[in-house]
Amino acid sequence: MDSLSWIDGSVVLLYLVGITMLGIRMGKRIQKHTEYFMPRRFGKAMMMMHAFGTGTASDQAVVVASGTFRNGLSGIWYQWLWLFNTPFYWVLAPIFRRFRATTTADVYALRFGSSVATLFALVGILGLSVKIGLLLKGAGALIESGTQGAIPSSYVVPVVAVMFVIYGMAGGLAAAIVTDYIQGILTVVFSVMLLPWVLFAVGGLEGIRSTVSNPDMLSLVAPSGITPFFIFTFAMLSLVGIVAQPFIMGVCAAGRTEMDGRFGFVAGNLIKRLCTAAWALTGIAAVAWYLQKGVDLQQVDPDQVYGQMAAEFLPRAMPGLLGLFLACLLAGVMSSCDSMMISAAGLFTENLYKPMLPGRKSEHYLLVGRVISLLVVVGGVVFAFLMPNVVSGLKSWLKIAPMLGVAFWMGLLWKRFNATGAWASTLTGFLVWWLTLEPNVLEWVQSWSIAHTWGIVSTVAEAPVMYEPWQIVFFLSAALMAGIFGSLLTARPDRGTLQRFHGLIRTPVEPGELIEESCRLPVQTSAVPRNCWFANSDFEVPIPSRTSVLGFFLAWLAVVFMVGGFYWLLSST
Repeated sequence: MDSLSWIDGSVVLLYLVGITMLGIRMGKRIQKHTEYFMPRRFGKAMMMMHAFGTGTASDQAVVVASGTFRNGLSGIWYQWLWLFNTPFYWVLAPIFRRFRATTTADVYALRFGSSVATLFALVGILGLSVKIGLLLKGAGALIESGTQGAIPSSYVVPVVAVMFVIYGMAGGLAAAIVTDYIQGILTVVFSVMLLPWVLFAVGGLEGIRSTVSNPDMLSLVAPSGITPFFIFTFAMLSLVGIVAQPFIMGVCAAGRTEMDGRFGFVAGNLIKRLCTAAWALTGIAAVAWYLQKGVDLQQVDPDQVYGQMAAEFLPRAMPGLLGLFLACLLAGVMSSCDSMMISAAGLFTENLYKPMLPGRKSEHYLLVGRVISLLVVVGGVVFAFLMPNVVSGLKSWLKIAPMLGVAFWMGLLWKRFNATGAWASTLTGFLVWWLTLEPNVLEWVQSWSIAHTWGIVSTVAEAPVMYEPWQIVFFLSAALMAGIFGSLLTARPDRGTLQRFHGLIRTPVEPGELIEESCRLPVQTSAVPRNCWFANSDFEVPIPSRTSVLGFFLAWLAVVFMVGGFYWLLSST
């Protein structure tokens, strides 16, 4: 392994052993299965790094750098799609905390009944396994390219999986949050440590501008691919789906207070957006570097670019720097996988297994949760070897959660929405998604004159392919309409259930509040009345508090400043 010195290997080994021992130590405090799945004791700093660590992983650096290498700086939107949703996180975080839930499926069970909760649990577990596989595949691709093939991806995937499974099974979500604090710091280091060396080698931003002659490569939108329509539809897709990502319950609700979750969710994601900018700049600098070397870009695998830059520059810069890069890379993927593993185990144990075998001791459910944690990761490893590439895996994963996200949003805002509507919207969404991939359907759509005018379907490799933004418009619209009609044609939800559901959302979490049962107010806490817009109607839209309005406004300022700052950086001479 000529490309990995003993110093580099020692740095990686030290990280793996240290983070695993820390996670195992946290496991000694776990006594109940509820503590394993949902501790509620962490402050702002921990919650910030947990939100950042759970939502940020090395595969995303691969996706952004790869997308930038293919499409130019517009590839940043493969992760900045979530940027415009950040202000909404300020509003959503206290709602998730106020549900007093162990899993998001508990919320679906309260609002729509056990059948929809079971559906959510099954879809959630599948989606989390796919995402874990995506994370592992991204890490494998980076390490293989970063060590110039000395460590194959086929070795990386199972080894990394074993390490985070060990401490995750021991300590649950608490171990994930504590280790995420350290791993989050390392992920920030991973995101920025390569950029200075690559920029220096190509002559800085001015060197990039003078080398990359295609102006589309230096634009934040690309007429041939990542257009404003693309950005808008994928941003909408991610906003609809974020509420149905099972791990978001832990990101928002594991804090001691509502403000801990609010601050952590927003601040952690803003840090991620800064890291995304560093990945995109590294990707475009790599384009300039290859061009200056006279390399044909068509001969370069975009998924390998980020790792190849590390292998090229870091060993020459300082002994052990490549090892630190690999350790930080592993930190990024492990900090996400551990949280997702626990979320999937919680869905199975709390919402599939426990309803079938109720009344068992907490230790029994804790054991089940730990066993399922292992099985979920095994499924992720299988997905990692089946996925063709990282970008295609990301796009597939993005479309799973929104199918159930439609039901969550409608159930939150419209009292008339019921379980039939939830089933109808979810199944219709998946059906239309499948239809938009069927060649026979696409050939039929391609025969419409409007399909050419609006660019709905095009021919790629002699086969019809639907432009993804249009695909999103079709399946989200179909899901929404099916849910509305399904609800209007069937009985209203139970009034008592609605009162309990909205009573939870309206009632702030009190300091030191003890939660004995998921999705129920504690005995000593009474539901708080709250003024709503559209009073005495089927719409539930509470009038926001001053804290909500101020935080929402400041978050938008941060978003505008970030996009404007990045644009200014690229356009300044």
